[in-house]
Amino acid sequence: MGVPSAPSGGSPLWVRGPSTQQAAPVPSAPATPTARSAPAAPTAPTKRSAPTAPTKRSAPTAPSTREASSGRTAQAAPSWPIALAEQAPTRHRGHQVAWVSAHGGAGASTLARVLGGADVGRRWPDPAQGEPGRILLVARTHAAGTRAVSQVLNALRMAEHPAGVRLIAVVLVADAPGRLPRALGRRVRVLRSAAKVHRVPWIPAWRAGEDVDRPPREVRTLASLVSAPSRRVGRPL
Repeated sequence: MGVPSAPSGGSPLWVRGPSTQQAAPVPSAPATPTARSAPAAPTAPTKRSAPTAPTKRSAPTAPSTREASSGRTAQAAPSWPIALAEQAPTRHRGHQVAWVSAHGGAGASTLARVLGGADVGRRWPDPAQGEPGRILLVARTHAAGTRAVSQVLNALRMAEHPAGVRLIAVVLVADAPGRLPRALGRRVRVLRSAAKVHRVPWIPAWRAGEDVDRPPREVRTLASLVSAPSRRVGRPL
């Protein structure tokens, strides 16, 4: 049986099928809802740093040898009494008594000028150098003055003085006119229990550097002590 021929006339008809087979579209899976991020944990408050301890101030360094040799460093004030090695050559030979100041401004210079005697200042006399060994210890009646007297009396009691020094009396010069306050009066009574005490009243003329025609009785009594022979007065300590 023969194959029928294609009809003539008309253009030939070509039938093209799909060259490749397209995959059927796959439905996408529904997107899962994203989980909401958990809120961040609150940060812990930062601790305030403890205040640092104050740094210790460094101790002053000792002066170097060069500074010490140049004399640029401050020197401490000498304590009472001034050592004998630091004294100037004596000029107090020939006097019978020495006025010893328990502190600065005690009035010993005025008493030495008016009554005589050697004003040796704030130190012990040195009998080995020809200075008088009999001393009158002078101080003011204020609190600092009475404390200074106690210090010197203690040095006398401990024999912290050159050989031959003997205390005649303590001379308390008034630091102001009028009577002493009760507390200072008690201090004077304590000193009287340790040594013989002479009081010198307030003399306005002495404050001005002038002399008086007739000194008070207390000053005349001191004059007799200054001129008395050494064998009659003097308290060995």
